[in-house]
Parts: sequence; structure tokens; C-alpha cells
Amino acid sequence: MALLETVNLTKSFAPGETAVADVSLAVHEGEIVCLLGPSGCGKTTLLRLIAGLETPDAGEVWFDGRNVAPIPPHEREFGMMFQDFALFPHLNVYKNVAFGLEMHRQTPAQIAARLAEMLDLVDLGGFAQRDVAQLSGGEQQRVALARALAPRPRLLMLDEPLGALDRALRERLMLEVRAILRRVGVTAVYVTHDQTEAFAIADRIAVMQAGQIVQIDRPETIYRRPATPFVARFLGFQNVLTGVVVDGALVETAVGRLRLPHPVPAGPVTLLLRPEGARLAAPAEAEGENVLRARVTAVSFRGKFYQVHIAAGAETDTGQRLMFEWTTRPDVQVNEQVWLALAPAALVPFAT
Repeated sequence: MALLETVNLTKSFAPGETAVADVSLAVHEGEIVCLLGPSGCGKTTLLRLIAGLETPDAGEVWFDGRNVAPIPPHEREFGMMFQDFALFPHLNVYKNVAFGLEMHRQTPAQIAARLAEMLDLVDLGGFAQRDVAQLSGGEQQRVALARALAPRPRLLMLDEPLGALDRALRERLMLEVRAILRRVGVTAVYVTHDQTEAFAIADRIAVMQAGQIVQIDRPETIYRRPATPFVARFLGFQNVLTGVVVDGALVETAVGRLRLPHPVPAGPVTLLLRPEGARLAAPAEAEGENVLRARVTAVSFRGKFYQVHIAAGAETDTGQRLMFEWTTRPDVQVNEQVWLALAPAALVPFAT
């Protein structure tokens, strides 16, 4: 049985503006689930409904087999961590981390032991007497995490905890956050708009759109097989085009006929062409399946790979704009006419 379960949660803040729409979600003990989506999709509202900071218009929140609706937020034994860390600037690290423990009326000896354990956990041993204003952004983030974990919450909720940090620091700390959460074994619900952050931290990701969960799965599965065009585009995939299934696995598109790795129902279909799924083809392959005639419009170096932008189709000057990636620079020039062969496994169909 799930440790945390939301059942048909719905919340509106204004008539006709539903922030969370009939959301059911199950989180198992020890699991890290990320709520991922663009601004305004409802992920923070869903988190606040779980925490009890918002009251649902409909639906229920269950934790450890009981409906927590009648339980005030401060009695739910949940921990919270926010983007701005919400540290007390006039208190030192010790007092900030000890705050929750003092609220639970623990003895000074218990507080000192737990605080030393938490500061060691977040690699801040020896920082107890530091003023928080003297800490870097990454150190403040660790203090906030130590404070959230100190009272031993059964559920930890994190709302964009790395959002205020620069990219380089976020890249490093997202790995540390996952390692710390794993070491403690706490169940966590983590809100972010950053797909890289979600991939690095989550056991499962729930992608949200317009107040609903449109896909929930392991990070690898969501990346390899996004369930909808919205998910694909949100993950940064640009090559999404429409077509019509004309014969089982054969699809007529604006860039030509493409053969899928398996048959799909006849009728309209939307396709994702994965950016890593193309290779340069010889002119002799032009009449083969899954070969596109295209004009190179740009070549961009992106550090670990090269992006090649093309206009594909019968009229390549005004054709379908697509982008593919190579780990080494392909032998092409801007405005050059090329042929690209697409691997069938790189074609992901969505039902329209």
C-alpha cells in the first residue's frame, strides 16, 4: 500500500480556473517522486494540498492509511523546504537547524546530538556557530535541508529548492540532495520545472499539464517514451510532426513516408523524431525507407554534441524544420543538400 495517496484532488482559486484537476497520485515509502511541469501547471498547488496549506474543493489526501484532512499542517509530521530556504537571518546555523527540534520540545542533549548528526549529513560539520548570512547559496541550501530533516519527518516536501541557485551549483547540489535523501530513507515529493533536476533526483516523475498528471513513470521511461506531444516538447524535443497512418506501420508525413518500429491504428498520428536517431545517408539511399531529403540551415556546437538544423521535405527551402544531434561534427555545411536516414526505433508515435 502507498504511504501517501491523493484521491481525485481538485482545487480552483477562481471560477473557471482549475489549478489542480482530479489528481490521483500514490507515493510509496522511501520513494522520491518529482512533480515536473511548467509554471502554472499546478505542481506547487498539489504540494500545498498535500501539506494542508490549501484546502481541496474535492478529493482526499491519505497518509499511512488515514485521511489527513482533519489534521492541521503542523501536526502531520511532514517537512517542508522552499526555494528561498526561509532561514532566520538573525540566527546562526545551530539555532536554524535546532528550531524544529525545539518546537518538538526535545532536550538540549537530544538537540545537540541530532544537530551534529544533521550537519555531518549535509557536510557542514563545524559550521554550527556560523551566521547564515556568511554562508554561500549552496551552504544555505544545505542548512535548510538539515533543518527540514532534523525532526525526522515521515514525508519531506521540497518546492523548487534549487531554483534560486546558479546552474553550475544546481548541477552539483542536485546529486548531493538525492544522495542525502537516499541515505536518510525519507519519502519525498519534490517540485521542479527543470527536467535535468527531476531526472537526477527522482525515482519517478509525474509530468503535469493544466492541473493534471499526464504521465508518471521512471525518468528513463519518460525520456525514451514520452506519452504525449506536450511531454515531448516540454522535455525539449523539437521534432514533433503530424501524419496519417496509411498501412500499419507506414506513416505519410510532410517530410515523406516513414516506417515505424511497430504497427499503429489507422488514422491521424503525431510523431516524435528523436534527435539522436539520424545518420547521413548516401544519395544512392534516397529511395529507401525513412530517408529524408533536406537542406542544412544551421550547425551548432553544444559542447558534448553538435546540433544540425534542417529544412526537410519536397520543398526544402520552406520545408519542415527539424533538428538532429551528433556526438562528432558531421561533414555538412550550411545550405548543403543532404539525405538523412532515420532509425525506426527513433520514431515515437502518439495517438491523435
